[in-house]
Amino acid sequence: MTGLSGAGKTTIARHVEQQLLAAGQACCVLDGDTLRQNLCHDLGFSDADRAENNRRAAAVAILMMDAGLTVIVALISPFQADRDAARATIGAHRFLEIHIDTPLAVAERRDVKGLYHKARSGQIRHFTGIDSPYEAPVAPALRIETEHESPEQSAARVMALLKQT
Repeated sequence: MTGLSGAGKTTIARHVEQQLLAAGQACCVLDGDTLRQNLCHDLGFSDADRAENNRRAAAVAILMMDAGLTVIVALISPFQADRDAARATIGAHRFLEIHIDTPLAVAERRDVKGLYHKARSGQIRHFTGIDSPYEAPVAPALRIETEHESPEQSAARVMALLKQT
């Protein structure tokens, strides 16, 4: 799942995770914030560091998938090239790109951590959507516009996609 900070990626991912677990499917969520606090704590937000963050997430996802888990990765992942590299690493047959599409103004209103305010005031540099670009997926497997539906509705759409694949 890719989208701006505050788009709802992790919220939707957690709803999907609960439904998969309830159906007896072993799964886990790899969340960008959690990865950056642990495995990727040494990375900043330069383009090269973002690419490395995505590479590490893909590597962990492969290990978990090989262990039989369904892995839901919720990252901003702002660059198409990095998402394409993850798809190539993981394997196109095991990779579904889901765009959690939320207008910047909505993401900013949802900003419980105050990150957009900090970025706009110059306290955070290279913040996606403010002074660093976000390249929306051109042809995602699913586009979810969280401005128009609840996390539960969004999760239901993801579950329907998973049943099709």
